[in-house]
Amino acid sequence: MTFNAVTFAVFLAILVLITGMGFVASRWRKAADANNLDEWALGGRTFGPFITWFLLGGDLYSAYTLIAVPAALYSMGAFGFYAVPNAIVLYALGFLFLPKLVSLAHKKGYVTLTDFVNDRFGSKSLSLAITLTGLLATLPYLALQLVGLEVIFGSLGIGGSAAGNWLMRDLPLLIAFGLLAAYTYSSGLRAPALIAFVKDGLTYLVVIVAVIYIPIRLGGFDNIFHSASQALATKSTTPSNADPAVAVNPNVYMTLALGSGMAFFLYPHAITGVFASRGAKTVRRNMSVLPIYTVLLGFVGLLGLMALAVGIKPQGGNPQYVVPQLLSEFFPPWFVGVAFAAIAMSALVPAAIMAIAAGNLVSRNLYRQFARGPVSTQSETLVSKIVSVLVKVGALAFVLTLDTNFALNFQLLGGIWILQTLPTVLFGLFTKRFADRRALLAGLLVSVVYGTWAAYEVKTDTGAPFGGSTAVPFFLSSPIYIAISALVINLAVVVVGSLLAHLLRPARREDDTRITVPSAAEAVGSQHN
Repeated sequence: MTFNAVTFAVFLAILVLITGMGFVASRWRKAADANNLDEWALGGRTFGPFITWFLLGGDLYSAYTLIAVPAALYSMGAFGFYAVPNAIVLYALGFLFLPKLVSLAHKKGYVTLTDFVNDRFGSKSLSLAITLTGLLATLPYLALQLVGLEVIFGSLGIGGSAAGNWLMRDLPLLIAFGLLAAYTYSSGLRAPALIAFVKDGLTYLVVIVAVIYIPIRLGGFDNIFHSASQALATKSTTPSNADPAVAVNPNVYMTLALGSGMAFFLYPHAITGVFASRGAKTVRRNMSVLPIYTVLLGFVGLLGLMALAVGIKPQGGNPQYVVPQLLSEFFPPWFVGVAFAAIAMSALVPAAIMAIAAGNLVSRNLYRQFARGPVSTQSETLVSKIVSVLVKVGALAFVLTLDTNFALNFQLLGGIWILQTLPTVLFGLFTKRFADRRALLAGLLVSVVYGTWAAYEVKTDTGAPFGGSTAVPFFLSSPIYIAISALVINLAVVVVGSLLAHLLRPARREDDTRITVPSAAEAVGSQHN
């Protein structure tokens, strides 16, 4: 795409604004002790329903979501709508277990999910496995946010494939990374929480305007669906629809939606956003109203069908460019600048939260837990800050040196891996005596090994392995999402292992997680939204 001065000027102005907000956020709702990990990484745990709404929305709906969901619909049609029931599943599951988990976090000072696992089961081996799984699942997810940012720079004509030499190609991403690292280090979770107000507002504006104006120009949704179906019928086979049997299989669709939904609130960055809330009632309210975002997600997916109907030919054959190109074709340059800024913020907000979450895991569950001597709160916070910068460097190196498909494959693996922590969390929250920590560790390890092997065995359209998210498990005759088949194996190992542990050693430690979740109004401190 060619460079447009007006588009770039609007984009740059908004980016400068939100960068300033990122640094100013260090003084927003600031407590006396900014060197405490609760303050830097969780915003003092004082975010009420309004702030939590925007923070979780900014966490959930990232730049890669805004780019990848329409790209999936552009490539394979209605199958890409799996992201909508996926979102419904994640809020229902969140309503089930997050309020109790948040209550425990406030009562006992948990910063990460590993803190809960360590306190509940008292196993360093299980805690280490949960920590490493969280880190490995987060890093490629963070890298893909930078991929989304790279797409926007390429669409602006100032970076990515639009630039001729490596310096000009990578310089915009390097500058954006530097700013992101600086204000995250300075302000912690307050920075993405404050920026999320602008990000979500602009995203709603752009999507609503697009789904009203573009259909009017194209003669209505009836014409859009008709033209899109014709375009799909004539498309050549692509990596995303290489196996028609998989693309139309309802088992694949349902299990992909189910597995992706169950996995999301197990990611460290999602838990960070939840633990920053004021308490259980705040979380319940947000799980009740956040499905409104699912309507927005459905509208975002429709942009992919609009691109099909119009006949958009994505830059370099990469379907991730269809949304930027669609917006550039139908809207004036100033509005395109606003839209590109909204998508860029949708990369910066979750990337900041992911980096903070990774820093928390390292400082809290590796540095502090395995340190030989006492660890001060100041040094713990400093380690978290430093790691939050280092993981961004790693993600940046990932994006700049490796093929994007490599990052995508690892993100698919991350989804498979992180779902395998679900039994540990749910058994820890809702059972008193059943789950055995050794059985949970064995189930996690067996399912991760199986999931990795099954993902490697799935072939891409080129015949190369390690390219898919579905496989035919040995106990079924139809393909399903690998994470679900791995989870079934995980649960079987946990159940059998725990029963054997009971037979060999029936006495169990008393459960201390059974507390009453507050149902009345909560308040931490005297701050209000």
